[in-house]
Amino acid sequence: MPFDPYFAGPFVSLLIWAVVALAACAAIIWTLLRTGLAWRLATDVPNDRSLHTRPTPRVGGWGIVPVAALAIFALAPELWLPALAAVLLALLSQIDDRRGLPARLRFGGHVLAVALLVVVYPADVPWWMLAALAFLLVWLVNLYNFMDGADGMAGGMALFGFAGYATAAMLSDHPNPALALAAITVAGTAAGFLVFNFHPARVFLGDAGSIPLGFLVGALGYWGWRGGAWPLWFPAMCFAPFIGDASVTLLKRLLQGKKFWEAHREHYYQRMVQSGLGHAATARIWYLLMLVGIMLGVSAFCLTPLYQWLLVGAWAVVLVFAGVLVDWRWRRHLSRSERS
Repeated sequence: MPFDPYFAGPFVSLLIWAVVALAACAAIIWTLLRTGLAWRLATDVPNDRSLHTRPTPRVGGWGIVPVAALAIFALAPELWLPALAAVLLALLSQIDDRRGLPARLRFGGHVLAVALLVVVYPADVPWWMLAALAFLLVWLVNLYNFMDGADGMAGGMALFGFAGYATAAMLSDHPNPALALAAITVAGTAAGFLVFNFHPARVFLGDAGSIPLGFLVGALGYWGWRGGAWPLWFPAMCFAPFIGDASVTLLKRLLQGKKFWEAHREHYYQRMVQSGLGHAATARIWYLLMLVGIMLGVSAFCLTPLYQWLLVGAWAVVLVFAGVLVDWRWRRHLSRSERS
């Protein structure tokens, strides 16, 4: 097939904005670290449930959120509400990081952000379906926070997932350049954060980064589905390993009568790290899963809805099998630990 510059042009533009966002986010985080301000803003102090052993600043959100929000306001102004809500959630989460807020106040802010999204931008579906989607969006806001516990994990998931959004928004039968620009700038900021977060991590996201990222996963996914850029299943396909780990782990803890909101080390990615794979190898395995899922999702756009859902189901089976392997490896690790 001959090279088509008109087709490549939009992707080159997306790549440029991604690099700009990467550089801006990395510059902010580097400045916070260099000046020592990072430790004064928010620091993660390890405990017996942490995968880390030394205090580490939680300032990833200080680089990601302002750069992503300003880029969205400038490049995709129709998405002003998701950008503004992400900023407000970051502020709320930063206060919680510093002083601690009642759970009902934090959760109320998450619900309000999602409610504004679906009320201001309602989809043409029955009310009960919109309510169900709102519930799932609130869950997405929170699950990103649950998954920010290993070097390179949450940052890498954001990089691959939002890059997948951007690619799909351009390749769709109903292309949405504004959505692609919004998504690629978030992916770029995630890459800038990952410079300092990949093993050995020098910074973490913190609530001020993970909560807004979780919201943007849902908000941009909802926007793309509402506008016809992709089917309803596509956002879940992009972030399937993340969603599956957090959801299955939560369900297990609920069935065991445990307090699911308390810190723990029962996530699949945490068990992979603890069982000997380490932070870097675990992150790379998850990146591969994300990449394959996104490629399958985008390639399925040309299929009929029936075959699309069959593909989604098949990928879900693959991820379940991966989870079974992690559980098996974890049991072997515990068995060896007990014998030694």
